[in-house]
Amino acid sequence: MGLSTHVLDTMHGTPAAGMAVELHATAGGTATLVKRFVLNADGRNPDGPLFDNASLKKGTYRLVFDVAAYFRARGVELPDPPFLDRVTLDFGVANVEQHYHVPLLVSPWSYSTYRGS
Repeated sequence: MGLSTHVLDTMHGTPAAGMAVELHATAGGTATLVKRFVLNADGRNPDGPLFDNASLKKGTYRLVFDVAAYFRARGVELPDPPFLDRVTLDFGVANVEQHYHVPLLVSPWSYSTYRGS
């Protein structure tokens, strides 16, 4: 399966449909943009995995979730500046034969992540 992500909006109890996300490959403190995408109606990356097992490489990656813009678009009044603007998750891929699923549970005030299945 490679690499995938999923975001749940814990404020509204729904998938975070429409949230903008960036995927970067990282090395030595440098981040290289791999792709930008918008989460589908189920709050998942569209069009299948971000990387399949054949294209996923061992190394470090970064997902950047545009949390404040998503909540503003949902009509949530946020302070200026917002408590959470963009949530950045850095993670490593050690075994390209395994599936790496990186979920995010988020509200305007908190977030949680884990390695999913």
